[in-house]
Amino acid sequence: MAVEEIDEPRLGDDAVIVQPEAAGICGSEIEGYLGRMANRVPPLVMGHEFAGTVMTTAPSAGAWSGRRVAVNPLLSCRTCARCRAGERNLCAERRLIGVHLAGGFAERVAVPVANLVALPDGIDARTGALVEPLANAVHAVALARRLVAADLAVVVGAGTIGVFALHAAHAAGIADVRVVEQHPGRRAAALAAGARGAYGDAAELARERRADLVIDAVGAAATRRAALDIVRPGGAVVLLGLHEDETALPFHRVVRDQIALQGSFAYTDADFASALELLASGRVTLGELTRTRPLEAGPDEFASLAAGPAPSLKTFLSAVRS
Repeated sequence: MAVEEIDEPRLGDDAVIVQPEAAGICGSEIEGYLGRMANRVPPLVMGHEFAGTVMTTAPSAGAWSGRRVAVNPLLSCRTCARCRAGERNLCAERRLIGVHLAGGFAERVAVPVANLVALPDGIDARTGALVEPLANAVHAVALARRLVAADLAVVVGAGTIGVFALHAAHAAGIADVRVVEQHPGRRAAALAAGARGAYGDAAELARERRADLVIDAVGAAATRRAALDIVRPGGAVVLLGLHEDETALPFHRVVRDQIALQGSFAYTDADFASALELLASGRVTLGELTRTRPLEAGPDEFASLAAGPAPSLKTFLSAVRS
């Protein structure tokens, strides 16, 4: 990873140039940095969680000039059956800004007008950049609610997405949400965010097997197995994390206990709007979960995050000097 000068982004039709003011580092980007994400091919400007100010617009997009925006990075054809059904995240032609096109770890980035979401007055860029990761959690909980009525939910993993899954579950009316997380600092953050319990491992919850819903926000073999150990017969497991690809699971248990396994990828436009509303209304708050580093510190920050859990649950990069 390096900080380099590259060509200015090209302003296409129905597009704008956004100056990112905060761009969050996602766990999937750490995996890409480590060479574990085949869809991130160098040379690439990553950064798909970002918000900022519209600096330049195409003639058809002049109304956006100077506005502060969050960016929905999901690109799709918008005409296929899945797009017309509101499931742009499942479009066969989907792409992501920051994954397939240059993203927000830059001074300027080109964004289609259709992917801009205006930020309400008083919402800062860090909050705007958190809309994208929160939307992932909102989507996962929405899928789960189709499968099971949940009084007790457990989130495995209390990184950013895990804590947001905790918030999304509360927002959906699930009062008893607990977390499993090895890192003591992240367990403390989850309790501060409203978790009813935080466990260093899944053993106690596995003995009880009372969870109606388990959300795996990590995606490792051990966490996927833990999710199945925790969920009750007839319950649901939502697989949200992407740490590993192939995992062996006890499918006799899945079949005999009628456990619903649900994958969850990205979000719909409605989920993105819901996430913004949760943040703007204060129903989901940042607390002390974030910090901002200058863009040129990106390589060192990635190296540090790759070495182990961060001191905060979300780190932002920004080329904008306050």
